[in-house]
Amino acid sequence: MSPKTLLQLAGVAAIPSKLSDAVLVVIDAQREYVDGKLPLPGVGPALAEIGRLLARARKTGTPVIHIQHKGKPGGAFGPDTPGFAIVSEAAPASGEKVIEKSLPNAFAGTDLKAALDATGRKEIILTGFMTHMCVEATARSALDHGLKATVVAAAAATRDLPDPLTGGTVSAAEVHRNALTALSDRFAMLVADEKAIGD
Repeated sequence: MSPKTLLQLAGVAAIPSKLSDAVLVVIDAQREYVDGKLPLPGVGPALAEIGRLLARARKTGTPVIHIQHKGKPGGAFGPDTPGFAIVSEAAPASGEKVIEKSLPNAFAGTDLKAALDATGRKEIILTGFMTHMCVEATARSALDHGLKATVVAAAAATRDLPDPLTGGTVSAAEVHRNALTALSDRFAMLVADEKAIGD
């Protein structure tokens, strides 16, 4: 028998959010992941995908919220470092809210939930970095807040990690796939790319 997700077992249809029903949330599209302390394999294509989603969201009037990780001064994502800056491909447009965070979960210690409530929408489309860290933590927390989350795989990326059991390397592609697989079991709808997101 082929495996099923908990959502499938519960009879939940795997229907991703539409731009007309959701808020687009762009997580940590910052220079630290491009040319800083944590450059990610595949960050370029992921940023291009985020750019396409942003263009569509702005055209359709979808609310957009940018999450910006704020680290300690002088360190990764330090506000006094180039790595803190949001990259040009994902730069906020006039009127788009930017929320700073200090933890992987973008809801923790921030006004993200209040900002989402202000839009009147109960669905979010998540993009950004890193897949296994802030994207995953935020998607999991969205469930606790009564929100439906959709994650766009091509609009996220992560990095190689050390295998804690073998001492080898788990590739960025495998970390990315595993994080998305875990999310799809219960926490989020998964789509391959922005073409699967309806207007």
